[in-house]
Amino acid sequence: MTCRVLLLCGSLRQGSTNGALLATAQAVAPDGVEAVWFDGVAGLAHFNPDDDAEPLPAGVADLRRSLGAADALLISTPEYAGALPGSFKNVFDWAVGGGEIYEKPVAWVNVAASSGRAAHAHQSLRLVLTYAGTDIVESACAEIPVQRADVGPDGLVTDPATRAEVAAVVQALADHVGKRRAG
Repeated sequence: MTCRVLLLCGSLRQGSTNGALLATAQAVAPDGVEAVWFDGVAGLAHFNPDDDAEPLPAGVADLRRSLGAADALLISTPEYAGALPGSFKNVFDWAVGGGEIYEKPVAWVNVAASSGRAAHAHQSLRLVLTYAGTDIVESACAEIPVQRADVGPDGLVTDPATRAEVAAVVQALADHVGKRRAG
């Protein structure tokens, strides 16, 4: 049975290393894993509880469908102003109300080139994901430094060792999903 992993990028920047890592995850996903990119972060309406009712804004409905169809989530995000980027926090504000991420296996990769950078973003992310009742897969959470020079013209990470690390993260997430299914 295929494991569907939804890729969520916290950076809206063209050519971001967070996006490059997730694009690489999609490219190196092992057999049996379908890695699907959610590209609607920039178009989501700002969260307003008054709008969290049918009919949902189109982008929010798409987000919730994508989250619901996923077996797991893989996230990569930068840190802005000491926390998650506001546009990315908006994803989770909308996700909580629908319940699609409740008990969903999730993991993240920190691509910051120096150890400890983006730590506050990942602390914020952990807080939000714990509040939402997700299943944080610690064995799939990783620090894999990626610099712009590591990204080829196709937008993918070029270093074979880094690509292997990314594939291992995706495999660990898929293995966790497989254990839950068996269990």
